[in-house]
Amino acid sequence: MAKTGPAVTVAALTLAALALVTVLAVQAEGTARTAAAAEPSAAAATTAPAPSPSASPTPTLQPLPPAAAVGGTRRVVYSIGAKQVWLVDPKKDPQLVAAFLVEPGSVNPAPGSYAVSSKSAATHGSDGRPVEHVVRFGEHGGTVFGFSAAVDGGTPAAVPNARTGGIRSTRQDGQALWDFAGIGTRVLVLP
Repeated sequence: MAKTGPAVTVAALTLAALALVTVLAVQAEGTARTAAAAEPSAAAATTAPAPSPSASPTPTLQPLPPAAAVGGTRRVVYSIGAKQVWLVDPKKDPQLVAAFLVEPGSVNPAPGSYAVSSKSAATHGSDGRPVEHVVRFGEHGGTVFGFSAAVDGGTPAAVPNARTGGIRSTRQDGQALWDFAGIGTRVLVLP
């Protein structure tokens, strides 16, 4: 058995460290791209109403759940609990096109698989606000479920006894979802 000198050991450790740094840099670049795609525009941030003093801290973006990462179809993934949407295209690298936070209406769709059934460039939401980039995917008991962005940048109005199924995003995120999800695109709703 041949002995290795200190120079060989140092060279091996240096190569291992460089390999690790390269892997971490590639991962960081992918994370930075996803975060940049999910970041709301400055205009949308300035037009949104200020949170009430009793509002809880803004949640942070969560990673795509492993079960939602599997599959060969282009899809919109919506988590009721995380109040978050992921746009997933398995034909792209990375497959996560965008991720952003949303504000649901007063009624949530049941977890399951849906498909985009209709779209409207502009209309009025179930709360009476003008909305744009409406992407509808389900209905239950007279409540229509869909994604939209309020033109004034607001979130769904809390109207007592009103059944609203609109899931609101910023105008920039609404545009991204509108461009991504054509009629028939799968919508996966998670608890």
